[in-house]
Parts: sequence; structure tokens; C-alpha cells
Amino acid sequence: MEFRPCIDIHNGKVKQIVGSSLRDRKDQAKENFVSEQDASYFAQFYKKDGIKGGHVILLNSKDSPYYEATRQQALSALSAYPNGLQAGGGVCLENAEEFLGAGASHVIVTSFVFTDGKVNYENLKKMSALTGKERLTLDFSCRKRGKDYYIVTDRWQKFTDEKITEDFLDSMMEYADEFLVHAVDVEGKASGIERELVKILGNWGKIPITYAGGVGCFADLELLKTEGNNKLHVTIGSALDVFGGGMKYKDVLDFIKRSKEDVNC
Repeated sequence: MEFRPCIDIHNGKVKQIVGSSLRDRKDQAKENFVSEQDASYFAQFYKKDGIKGGHVILLNSKDSPYYEATRQQALSALSAYPNGLQAGGGVCLENAEEFLGAGASHVIVTSFVFTDGKVNYENLKKMSALTGKERLTLDFSCRKRGKDYYIVTDRWQKFTDEKITEDFLDSMMEYADEFLVHAVDVEGKASGIERELVKILGNWGKIPITYAGGVGCFADLELLKTEGNNKLHVTIGSALDVFGGGMKYKDVLDFIKRSKEDVNC
């Protein structure tokens, strides 16, 4: 288990939001935290501790009047910590190289690889060829419908027909270096993890997976560790003290260190 920090940018500001509240219309979102610091501040904050693999996420659509401000914030974070952060949010063939050139270790892709609710293998293959498998992270943000978790796209607003299953993960791993999985229904709520989803991911565990969504206390972190077979990396947003939450950053790092020691025993 590793801690993978997040720098979520919405309307040109570093924020923590309730994921299910995000709307393109009028660039709306329910906010948990709005930072007075810019994205490069947080990039340098994580850089000093040598924490890699964090996610810089652009939460505005390209049609938004705020998109350019959000993009500039993202680029500033990437340049402040070269090869230390990944970039996602509206990534496609036209802009992937810009983010990589600005310092991203990987680009994170969701909507571009889905068309009409299905995986668009043509787009997926083109993106993997452009970036190289070793610099591509696929984001499988998902929401529960019935008994299954379905991937959602377009800033978590559109359901696809694709379910998170071991067979699906097997089919995707040949194209990407890592997966990022947002449990959207609990994203930003610090109300507990999606245990069933975590079990699926932890039982599979063939390439690095970062889980994001619902971690609100150290009991949740312990549950993620056990239910995920200590194979999943974790992002903590609203619950982290640097974003106004109650989980101390240094205590999180200590927990992760102990988890690694448990694996090595």
C-alpha cells in the first residue's frame, strides 16, 4: 500500500468536492474545502517527502470558461514536481503530450476511451501507442447500480455499460501501467469505503491500483488494507488535515510505512 496524494482543481482552485455533485452546467459542485494555496504549493509539499504517483485532476470541461485557469494550475503543479505527479481530466490525443511534456509521469484517461457506453479500443490503442503503456493510467471511476459497479465518464455524470470485473481488468491491463478507481458515490463524503469494490480490486491486484473514495478515518484505512489484501494504493482527500479534515498527514504516512513493513515480514 502506498499513499497517492490528490490535487483536484475546479474553477481554477484547488478543492475537495463531493464527487457525485459535480455538474458541467454552471460548473457546479458541492465543496468540502477550497484552498487559499495554488496547485504548485501542494506539488512542492508532496515533493519534499518524496511521495510520487499523486493525481492532478482537472474537474472542468474544455467548454467551461474556467478551463484555462484550471489547466494553468495543473501545468504549474506538474512543472513544480517533474515526474512526481500524474495528470487527468479531459485527456485525449490532442493534449496528452502537453501534460507529459509539462512533467507528468503518466496521463490519466477515462472518457476518451469510451464511446456510446463501451470501450473504444481504437482510441485506447492510439492513446497507449502515443504515451507508451508505461505512462498511461486508466481511470475507472464507477458507481453502483444494482449489485454491480459500472464505469462512469464525463466528470462522473454518464453511466457506461462496462462493469468492474476481473475479466474487464484483465482486458485493460495490456494497455496501461496503472489503474485509478474512484468510488464516486462516496467520493468526498469521508463516510466509509466501498467494501465490495475494494474486494474485487484487491482480489485481482495484477498491476498497481489506486483506490479513491470514502476514506474518513484510520479504521477505514485499516479496512481498505485488509479487504484489499494490502495490494491497493490509496488517495485521501477531504478527510486529510491539509484539506481541512481530521486525518493527520504525518499519521497517514506512518500507517503506510507500517503496512509496507507488514508485507515485508
